[in-house]
Amino acid sequence: MSDQDWSINLAKYESDYLPRIIGAVSLTELEGLRVELLGKNGWITLFLKTLGGMSPDDRVLKGPRIQHLREAVAGAIATRKAALEAVALDARLAGERLDMTLPVDAATAGTIHPVSQVMDELAEIFADLGFAVATGPEIEDDWHNFTALNIPASHPARAMHDTFYMADNRAQDGDRNSANATGEPRKMLLRTHTSPVQIRTMLKQKPPIRIIAPGRTYRSDSDATHTPMFHQVEGLVIDKGITLGHLKWTLETFLKAFFERDDIVLRLRPSYFPFTEPSAEVDVGYTLEKSKRVIGGSGGGWMEVLGSGMVHPKVIAACGLDPDEWQGFAFGCGIDRLAMLKYGMDDLRAFFDGDIRWLKHYGFSALDVPTLSGGVGA
Repeated sequence: MSDQDWSINLAKYESDYLPRIIGAVSLTELEGLRVELLGKNGWITLFLKTLGGMSPDDRVLKGPRIQHLREAVAGAIATRKAALEAVALDARLAGERLDMTLPVDAATAGTIHPVSQVMDELAEIFADLGFAVATGPEIEDDWHNFTALNIPASHPARAMHDTFYMADNRAQDGDRNSANATGEPRKMLLRTHTSPVQIRTMLKQKPPIRIIAPGRTYRSDSDATHTPMFHQVEGLVIDKGITLGHLKWTLETFLKAFFERDDIVLRLRPSYFPFTEPSAEVDVGYTLEKSKRVIGGSGGGWMEVLGSGMVHPKVIAACGLDPDEWQGFAFGCGIDRLAMLKYGMDDLRAFFDGDIRWLKHYGFSALDVPTLSGGVGA
């Protein structure tokens, strides 16, 4: 192709396709144009692939023109897409308008959020095992959140990109751990796990200890399976003669009751957590039913559900207990993830959107109170 023909061909694509992009009447039509031009085998993509076989002089001459066309087309598509999405959103909102003056339908007015329901299920299950429910502040200091849990100052979990630190570092309480070794106020943060509740419990309560600590936690992360705020439950047992066997039995009993299946199979894999030694990731077996993974059995594979381990002697010592006398185990998992596995949600972000349709579909009646006799699930 001569330089003149090449230039005419390139200009033709620009004059033909830009008006078509601007005049696209639907997102489907616009996506088709995008694939036709910028897709893997799109026209502009093919033009770009010719650059590799050009001489250096031709590449300097033709490269900028192809890039200009690519940027013009991409910009036009983005602009038109935003306009079409705005029109679609306006139409959807107009169709979903609610008349707030209508009387409330008491039968369908409200539901229990799946997270609240799962928290109640966990409390019911562990109460039967002799565990109490413990709570603690969501605004924590770095001693309770990191140092007392044997997490070193250099650990990446302390970094700003993982942890939400407070601008005002003044301690929120007057306990003896509100200042560091130099007497300066400790750094304040939004707790990254509910493990600080375990520390506070060990500092205030004499062993034996059996608690679960459900609650909100915060980390700088957001995608389909992570949100900046999420819910965790952690368990702690401190007593004499505690072994890894006690941990495995507790987790097995808990998961069988939670998923309401007797064929739950666990696999403990060696892992590392600063606050437990030894540490283990816990996988649960699943089977495939109609191409979907269903918790129970082990024919389909393994799915990680929680982390666990024996409480590190340094953590026990940091709470004023003698690790030669007292031993314990701890475990933790995401409440939101447990709800997703049990009730079939596939996107964690929907938990916090406040969409009334989602809540009506996945929510629970206020009368669906979890009981071991009647079943913890609805």
